[in-house]
Amino acid sequence: MKWYLHKLAMMFGAAPRKASPAEETEAAREMKKFKKTPEQAQKRKDIIEHEHQYPVISHKWRNLRWLSIIVINAMFIVSFAWDVQLVEGSMSASRFLGFHMADPNAAIQVTLAFKELMLNLVIGTVTVILLWWLVGGRAFCSWACPYHLLAEWAEAIHLFLARKGWVKDHPFHRGMRVVLWVVFMVLAFVTGYTVFEYINPVGIVSRALIYGPTVAVIWVIFLLGIEIFFSRRFWCRYVCPIGLTYGVTSAAAPLQIKYDLDKCVHEGECRAVCLVPHVLEITKMGYASDTTEYIGPDCTRCGLCVDACPQKALSFTVRGLDKIV
Repeated sequence: MKWYLHKLAMMFGAAPRKASPAEETEAAREMKKFKKTPEQAQKRKDIIEHEHQYPVISHKWRNLRWLSIIVINAMFIVSFAWDVQLVEGSMSASRFLGFHMADPNAAIQVTLAFKELMLNLVIGTVTVILLWWLVGGRAFCSWACPYHLLAEWAEAIHLFLARKGWVKDHPFHRGMRVVLWVVFMVLAFVTGYTVFEYINPVGIVSRALIYGPTVAVIWVIFLLGIEIFFSRRFWCRYVCPIGLTYGVTSAAAPLQIKYDLDKCVHEGECRAVCLVPHVLEITKMGYASDTTEYIGPDCTRCGLCVDACPQKALSFTVRGLDKIV
């Protein structure tokens, strides 16, 4: 339980740490000892060298995610442009085939701003929470959010410039996201306005795609500039309260990414590509508490680590059924 609470705390800004001896299972202790034997250490070194010489590159889950983001947002665009009423509204609030859908973060703000609980908003929020709970709450970020796709492309530019030595990443404390979540909720309650929605790039990009761009797009370009030239994935990692809200719903989601300690050679390829690398600290030597673990609730289920791991130590799994997806 203590180890699980630590994973939950990481979502709110706590620093990753090793599992303590009291949190480790006997199987994990034996596996760690086995991996430290000279024979296994040499074997692991040989495997890593071979992987570097003959890299196996897969973009399966990345390509599926990009397709998902494009298709989901295209449904909004087509529905409005052709008036087919498949999906009405935007990412903040919509109706899908008549069913109300509401972003939980936006719904909380609206409730605080207007000081009343609206039935349609409750129905839409519950529907969305149940939907994203099934696939892991923060899956919204990497599988549906239109800004997320732009941020991934911005990150690719940032990494290219960083390799050239032209830019440097300036990380912030992840706890800043929690503070801003509280600030935006307080502002909604005090002012009577959903203040966050005025600067929310997810809503801005969504509405720009559906109804046409406005001056607010300048703000989105500014944010992408920060992510390219100053701080890698600044908005998603350190600011966005939407991801935090969805992360809470994913804490006990059925769909998880499973980590197999016995398959891992700890080369760190997964952490290098992870959108939220703190959730993969357990892949470091000596960090895991058991031979099989589930990645923490801040995981976006993006699948980049699954693509990156040649040893298949990370995989999509339906928790309880232990079925690989």
